[in-house]
Amino acid sequence: MVDLGLLRTFRVLEDQGTVTAAAQALNLSPSAVSQQLRQLSRQAGAALLEPDGRRLRLTPAGRVLLGHADILCAQWETARAELAQHGAPSHRTLRLAGFATSIAPLLAPVAGILQRADRPTRTTVTETDTRGSYQQLLADGFDIAVVTPLSDSPPIDDARFDQEHLLDDVLDLVVPADHPLAARETTDLSGAERETWISPHHDQGRLIHALCTAAGFAPLTVHHADDWQAVLALVRHGLGVCLVPRLVSIDAYPGLVRLPLNETPPPSRRILTCVRRGSAGQDVIADGLTALRQRAEQVAATRAP
Repeated sequence: MVDLGLLRTFRVLEDQGTVTAAAQALNLSPSAVSQQLRQLSRQAGAALLEPDGRRLRLTPAGRVLLGHADILCAQWETARAELAQHGAPSHRTLRLAGFATSIAPLLAPVAGILQRADRPTRTTVTETDTRGSYQQLLADGFDIAVVTPLSDSPPIDDARFDQEHLLDDVLDLVVPADHPLAARETTDLSGAERETWISPHHDQGRLIHALCTAAGFAPLTVHHADDWQAVLALVRHGLGVCLVPRLVSIDAYPGLVRLPLNETPPPSRRILTCVRRGSAGQDVIADGLTALRQRAEQVAATRAP
């Protein structure tokens, strides 16, 4: 017999590449992770890993086991959903995670709704970036994550996850109220070619650079800030312009104007829900996903310039 907990450690190790990184993701010591991997190798009756510089890589036998591990772990998540129908748990818990600007409009309202429902759910909300969300889902640290896929994110059909489209977060050009473009109702992205740009955090900055490049110019980026409120403050003081998602409120900065872009379709960042493969049928996770979809529909209907 193979311990599913050992398979989880094995999958996290394959994802992270090193024992130290896997230990950090699993909240274990490196020695505990190494011990579990040795135990799994004994149970499998084959060498599963081999050194590759400072990292570990899967042997051919390890690759075979990994494919089965994905199937077995997904099947266990499905089994948990079916077993729950034969019992009435005394309490419900749900661990939610997402990137910073998803919390106020999406995760916090949903957590509140679930806690006040007829069948109350104890919820926890954690802010983390997209990479951290995938890692912690795999390590069973979260139940549902709201993510914005990146170029190196797991593909939509990744065997470890179930990912569903939640909403497209449209980007608008944000300028100071006294900016020459502010009097317009809309603008072309190419109209900001001669502007000084403010770059937000790395992932969003890469998206903005790609969009500007597609519009025929490279943005002249002078200022950088990780926090959206800092970005908006820089724009408010006339230091540059920026493409800002509609999930980011500018209400605290009355001196700013949102300009929808004329591009078709309008530039946006794609937002997904992500859970472990097979777990979406579990009662509490299904309720959380339903509440997130309902909230996303409300947000999409109301978040306009």
